Amino acid sequence: MKKIALGVCSSISIYKACEIVRLFQSEGLGVRVIMTEKATCFINPYLFTSLTGERTVVKLFDDQQRPIEHISLADEIELLLIAPATANIIGKLASGVADDFLSTFYLAVRCPVLVAPAMNESMYLHPQTQENIRKLKTLGVEFVEPDTGYLACGKQGPGRLASPESIVHHGLRLIKSREPFRNKVFLVTAGPTREFLDPVRFISNPSSGKMGYELAREAWQLGAEVILVSGPTSLEVPAGVYLEKVQTAEEMRAAVEKHYTRADVVLMAAAVADFRFKKALSDKVPKSEIAGRLDIEATPDILEELGRQKRRQLLVGFAAETSQLETKALEKMKRKKVDLMVGNDVSRSGVGFGSDDNEVTLSWPDGRFRRIPRASKRKISQEIMAEIEVLLNERKRNS
Repeated sequence: MKKIALGVCSSISIYKACEIVRLFQSEGLGVRVIMTEKATCFINPYLFTSLTGERTVVKLFDDQQRPIEHISLADEIELLLIAPATANIIGKLASGVADDFLSTFYLAVRCPVLVAPAMNESMYLHPQTQENIRKLKTLGVEFVEPDTGYLACGKQGPGRLASPESIVHHGLRLIKSREPFRNKVFLVTAGPTREFLDPVRFISNPSSGKMGYELAREAWQLGAEVILVSGPTSLEVPAGVYLEKVQTAEEMRAAVEKHYTRADVVLMAAAVADFRFKKALSDKVPKSEIAGRLDIEATPDILEELGRQKRRQLLVGFAAETSQLETKALEKMKRKKVDLMVGNDVSRSGVGFGSDDNEVTLSWPDGRFRRIPRASKRKISQEIMAEIEVLLNERKRNS
């Protein structure tokens, strides 16, 4: 099991470190917590020991720890994350001071280092703190910038610890250090579209956007620049991803065309509505006036258009079906000139639209199929990215 070290300092936001531990564990990573002595005034080390199953390190010299543990532990970890990081620890790291376990450990590690500051806005904006941060950045230390908001001192401003989700996303990207998609641009579509009859009525579908958002998150963590074109969802945009919001199929078509020439890989995971009203009304019309007289037409097939236009792009399509999945996915793949088709049976309970899990069948133009059994959409996205990496490597060898 890969392991990270989590340094925890004396900040009122220390309670968020428990969620950071949980999120890394959910990704299959082990966590070893290192606390400063002042941090133990906020939380007892036994809490982190219970959460991680590993003894929490506090003192530089302790009868319970292995000899020269700050050296031996440095060889075991993939990432050193300090969250929350106080102005004090940032100053120590920038100056090379090594007077406790955490600051000594920092000098011993050769893995990526990620720091998430948390402090009063005056302390954070102080020229000395900013200079220390600049110095560490020049040394290769990465930072998760703090949020702006309500602080423990009662003031509003920058210095609030970033969300655990954002911190963990940045950490996972550093752990996946080989970054196979570095210098690649991924264009991902997600969610449903809405085709309006009037300001309150529209045609749509049950897509939640979860699959597309997980694909965008995974691509960014593997080093890509990611552009996410999303229909209406309630999802939080993944860290590091550029989001462009749309409503209708025509808006999605325009957004995709705008970014298409830059894209190396395009994943069309959005569930675009197949039909729209020929005429959208500016006012809500009584039901009695429109019943039986709705005039609809097909929306543009964005994926098929991209297939005709593609030059160097690797095009990944998604097919939501309720029967004959492999046959229909293969037909769509050939007709739309797609390099990889991801099909799923949305009639099955617990997978597809709106669910956290999915079960998909991958199809290639040469007739190959690969079924990925039910798993979280996060896991499915990782499997798809692995296949995309293979396709990109094949293209590179053949070019």
